[in-house]
Amino acid sequence: MTNYKKRLVIGTRSSGLALAQTRIFIDKLLHNYPDMTSESIEIRQIKTSGDQNQSIRLDQMGGKGLFAKEIETEILNGTVDLGIHSMKDMPADENNDLSIACWLERYDHRDALLTNSSHQSFMELTEHSLIGTSSIRRRSQIMNLRQDLKIKSLRGNVDTRIKKLEDKEFDAIVLSVAGLERLSFDHLISYIFSDDELLPAACQGAIGVQIDSSNLNLKTFLEPLNHSLTETTCKIERDVLRTIKANCNSPIGLFAKETDDVIHLYCDIFDHSGEKIFSSKVKRPYSQSKLLGTEMGDEILASLGQSVIDNLDNLENDFDYTPNR
Repeated sequence: MTNYKKRLVIGTRSSGLALAQTRIFIDKLLHNYPDMTSESIEIRQIKTSGDQNQSIRLDQMGGKGLFAKEIETEILNGTVDLGIHSMKDMPADENNDLSIACWLERYDHRDALLTNSSHQSFMELTEHSLIGTSSIRRRSQIMNLRQDLKIKSLRGNVDTRIKKLEDKEFDAIVLSVAGLERLSFDHLISYIFSDDELLPAACQGAIGVQIDSSNLNLKTFLEPLNHSLTETTCKIERDVLRTIKANCNSPIGLFAKETDDVIHLYCDIFDHSGEKIFSSKVKRPYSQSKLLGTEMGDEILASLGQSVIDNLDNLENDFDYTPNR
């Protein structure tokens, strides 16, 4: 039986955010196992397909699973024990040979606006301001709120995107609050969107630890680190995507939360012109919430149909948007 207290090999992307998330996991691990040392832990940086080409839209490359597959291969090959993932980047359809054995407590789920003018709110942006984002979801939601803004594709690591904002290539950019907090860039936030404005991607702000499903010893080892509420709510969100066969690039906002032992699930779906075509808010007692995501998915299919969802999975026209003058 492997002694993971003596040696543990972690696979992760090499971006600053991925490494920050890995350090969060390691700190949690060492807190739960105080007899472990950092010297017993090896971090193996793995370049994924999603990292290798920063100029092509993710949906055109095959989806956000491209940020995971090389790490998953290393897990299955046994060259790393586990992988650290941003769960919003993980496809809802899981490989049965792999599993998320541990969910770390979710950070702030919301989206943030960064501008070149301190504390400028979204509605204070001037007409035709240029907004940078790589997310089809954020693109549609921004267009839903304001049709007068320009939107341009912006990929790259968080620090790269911030540098382009500082260089005045954009008037504003949209990033996740959680990512900015983990990189200590949250002081740059001008405005945080409410859920009524921008509903987040499924599992935004959550970190998952992936292992070989057959490795029951490692699963048991990680159990003390698991945050059960994050696991419950994020699985509900992923169940919605799985039921409607949507990918991570679809213009779908999803968020589940617990209040007073009740799970609340919110869903907004948009078309690529920014029109909201579905919106629902449901709740169930925590003890009866296991099928909530599937039920929401069935409601979406009954309202829109599978063909509409399938057509949302890819943006055929140019991502960049310029309003009619």
